Amino acid sequence: MKKQIVVLSLYAMLFALCYSASAQQPAKIPRIGWLSNLRFSEIPNRVEAFRQGLRELGYVEGKNIVIEWREGNNDQVPALAAELVRLKVDVIISGALSLTRAAKVATSTIPIVMAQDPDPVGNGFVASLAYPGGNITGLSTLAPELNGKKLEILKEVNPRISRVAVFVTSSVRDPALVSKEVEIAAQALKVKLQYLDVLTLADFETAFRDAIKGRAEGVLMEVAGPVYIPHRKKTPELAAKSRLPVMYRRPQDVEAGGLMFYGVSLSDLDRRAAIYVDKILKGRKPAELPVEQPKKFEFIINLKAAKQIGLTIPPNVLARADKVIR
Repeated sequence: MKKQIVVLSLYAMLFALCYSASAQQPAKIPRIGWLSNLRFSEIPNRVEAFRQGLRELGYVEGKNIVIEWREGNNDQVPALAAELVRLKVDVIISGALSLTRAAKVATSTIPIVMAQDPDPVGNGFVASLAYPGGNITGLSTLAPELNGKKLEILKEVNPRISRVAVFVTSSVRDPALVSKEVEIAAQALKVKLQYLDVLTLADFETAFRDAIKGRAEGVLMEVAGPVYIPHRKKTPELAAKSRLPVMYRRPQDVEAGGLMFYGVSLSDLDRRAAIYVDKILKGRKPAELPVEQPKKFEFIINLKAAKQIGLTIPPNVLARADKVIR
C-alpha cells in the first residue's frame, strides 16, 4: 500500500512539474508582414492608422505582435513578398493592387489582407465580395458613385464647365471601369468627356495640350499610381500652366501642389485592415470574411493651387472640405 502511495505521489509530482513547465511556455507572438511599394516615411498617416487599429484591439507592436515592414519599388515587390513567405508570417498586408498580385503569386496558403483594391473580383483576387473563397480578403476602394461625385464637385467649382478631360492609364487599369462610373454623372450634368491615355511623363504634357485643344475646362486625374507618383510634383506645374482645375486621386497629390482631392479615406481602410488581422489571428479563414467597401471619404482643397490658376472656390464648396491647404 505504501509503495502504491509513493508511486502515485511521484506521478502527481511529475504531472505538476509538466503542467508548470507548460504554463511557463511563452505564448507565440503573431508576426504579420506589411508590403508597400511606397516608402513608409511617405505614408505616415496610413502607417499610424494601422497601428491605431491594432491598439484598439489590444495589440502593441513589439510586445504582443511583430510587424515585418517591407518597402520597395514595383520591381522589388515580388522578392519582398517571397521574403515574407520565407519568414512564415501569419498574415500579409498588401497596400495596393500590384502588391496583392505579388503576394498572391508568392503564397496560396498564408492569409492576405488587402488594405485597398479598386476591383477585387475583376482583378481575380476573390470569387465575390461576400464570399472571397481563397486566402485573400480585406477592403476595396470600389465605390461606383465616386467619379461621378468628383465630376459634380468640378461643376460646382466652375458651373460653366461643359467639357472635362479624363486622364487614364490603359496599361494598368481598363478605362472602361472609369468611364462606367463617370458617364452617368456626365449625362446628368450635361458634360462632354475626353479620355486621354497617360503612360509616361511626356504623355502628361501631351495630355494637357490635347485637353486644351479639345476645349476642356477641367480634368479628372485617373492616372495609375506607378505612372503618376514618380511625377507627382511635376503634374501640378503642368496644370497651373494650362490653367485647368484638376481633381486628383490621392490626398498626397494635393499636398504636393494639386488643386483638389475627393475620394476614399485610405487611412480609414488601413485602420479597418487591423480588424481583419485580428479575426484571422483568432482563427477565422479569409475565405469566410467578406470584402468590405469604403465607408469614409475625404475632400481636400489647396487654395494656393486655386490662386495659381485664378480660380475662386465657392464658399459652400470650401465649407464642405475636410482639409484646406492655404
